[in-house]
Amino acid sequence: MAIANNNPIYPGGPQIEWTPAFVTAANTAKDGTGTVDTVFTADATYGSYLKELKFRAVGSNVQTVARVFMNNGSSNAVAANNSLIGEITLAATTLTETQNQSDFALPMDLPIPKGYKINIALGTAVAAGYQVTGFGGSYNPSV
Repeated sequence: MAIANNNPIYPGGPQIEWTPAFVTAANTAKDGTGTVDTVFTADATYGSYLKELKFRAVGSNVQTVARVFMNNGSSNAVAANNSLIGEITLAATTLTETQNQSDFALPMDLPIPKGYKINIALGTAVAAGYQVTGFGGSYNPSV
């Protein structure tokens, strides 16, 4: 039996990406359509690995759920381009200058094909928002 690849795949270098703005908008669609924020885009040539997503409250927010969708690199307006791959409950937070704000981690441990994206949507609108950061690596050997 022929083996297509007998070399283990390791990221060539770290890849850390985050949402360009705080995530605040509600989107009740469970198919990845509607308002989403892209948090991670795989390397266009080699693909990437996503270890985890961190959700960091930046102020007072009501409780909500964050939904994580994998998108095949095409328009998220077409439901067939998206797959719901994870959810995490984000507890209510209160702004304070004497205690740290809550952060939430969602383990992913996913290989992501070249050009695919990870999109985020919140079930309920929040006031201050969340900074969402993806930690992983690019399979590009030159990084």
